[in-house]
Amino acid sequence: MPNQRPENRSGLLRRAASLFQRQGYHAGGLNELLIDRDFPGGKEQLAVEAVLLTAAELGAQMTEVLDRAADPVAGVVTLGALFARPLAESGYQGGSTISTIALQLTADHPEIRTACARAYADWLGILDRRFRSWGVPAGESAALAEVVLSGIEGALVLAKVRRDCAPIHQVTARLGALVAAWFDSPRGDA
Repeated sequence: MPNQRPENRSGLLRRAASLFQRQGYHAGGLNELLIDRDFPGGKEQLAVEAVLLTAAELGAQMTEVLDRAADPVAGVVTLGALFARPLAESGYQGGSTISTIALQLTADHPEIRTACARAYADWLGILDRRFRSWGVPAGESAALAEVVLSGIEGALVLAKVRRDCAPIHQVTARLGALVAAWFDSPRGDA
């Protein structure tokens, strides 16, 4: 059967992101995805662009979920569900494209490390801005954003290994409680 290639660059990036998400950077099968004229930098360029595309798409979903949330606690819990759903739907083969790639090779590939850092910075910025809009002071909102994102990303790894999304839901429930405690404390010192 001849190779069936996507008709456009965006389709190729989506297929590559899915393959990276399931199998990581060292995934086999990428040769059938690569199109030299579209990705002269080869697999590394493809990985960078797949990371950036995936990060932008998930960032838009994060913004939407957080904008619809009634309060910070609901926002954190719903965000956990946003991250858990594709993991469960993939039979625990998926997860976070960014963390899968970042854990494998950022030290060896500075361009990919930079793309992963940008992805996380964008997501942290989304969380930071939303926490500030809920009344958390700027310095504290940035720290709270790091705790929330780190907790969810760590829970994703545990959920993938256990093949059960319970760690994500447990972590986001506890993070929601942490956020609520910040709002309930006299000076926001949770």
